[in-house]
Amino acid sequence: MESCPKLEIENFKSLLKEENLYLTTEAGEQGRLPVLILSMKGSEERRPAIVFLHSTHKNKEWLRPLLESYASRGYVAIAIDSRYHGERASNLTTYRDALVSSWKNSDTMPFIFDTVWDLIKLADYLTQREDIDPTRIGITGESLGGMHAWFGAAVDTRYSVVVPIIGVQGFRWAIDHDKWQGRVDSIKPLFEGARKDLGKSAIDKEVVEKVWNRIAPGLASCFDSPYTVPAIAPRPLLIVTGAEDPRCPLAGLEVPKSRAIKAYEEAHSLDKFKLVAEPGVGHRMTSFMVKEASDWFDKYLKQQAA
Repeated sequence: MESCPKLEIENFKSLLKEENLYLTTEAGEQGRLPVLILSMKGSEERRPAIVFLHSTHKNKEWLRPLLESYASRGYVAIAIDSRYHGERASNLTTYRDALVSSWKNSDTMPFIFDTVWDLIKLADYLTQREDIDPTRIGITGESLGGMHAWFGAAVDTRYSVVVPIIGVQGFRWAIDHDKWQGRVDSIKPLFEGARKDLGKSAIDKEVVEKVWNRIAPGLASCFDSPYTVPAIAPRPLLIVTGAEDPRCPLAGLEVPKSRAIKAYEEAHSLDKFKLVAEPGVGHRMTSFMVKEASDWFDKYLKQQAA
């Protein structure tokens, strides 16, 4: 994150405006959404904004280097704590416990969908702010945050420029091609519990499919990447991934990529779609990815008329 382009501004810290606030997105404890916003003081014009989303077991403060870099370049930079993370976690196992509870009780959707709801409500707030141009709000995230960015943009067109990093994948493809292990291993206790409940001696594709259907209905079917990635067209979309990422296998992106190309072609906006797979890289965000995202936002958020 420290590699993100940042303007050298004298007395930067004293010129940086920091806001910490809370939005209510629904009833209950998890409906209290913590928001961190960084921007430069003094500007009277409406500015482009970008929402940044953290990875599993991180929080909004972890993203601060990115927020500061983008703020220095004239953006309003926003980060939130995803469900059961940061201020929305009571202990180190809050997220894991929520996943297990979702499997057992179908009471919440802590894997992706509940945070996407928060992003819809966040857009309600951001588009009403006097310092933000409501037509120029970008969204990005890493890993779990990349999934949140992808789905958030798919369901809310107010996110006008989209850069999911190491997050987009084919859930159905992974099941059908026995390539689900990398993603499953990232939240293993959930699948181990489901395996026991289903009377299985080992986690297999049936366990994986039943878990996705329970905790995120449609994730491996109608809401999967072949359907939701093309739905982002014609808004500028950059997908950045590692060519050797076991959690987001590159082969699983062939169908969503081809369908997205078709959608952007039909919208006469093929230049606004790009998929970049960094050679030799697994499931990690690199300096190259950070720079690609930065260039994409500068190209498509800075050039739009306020």
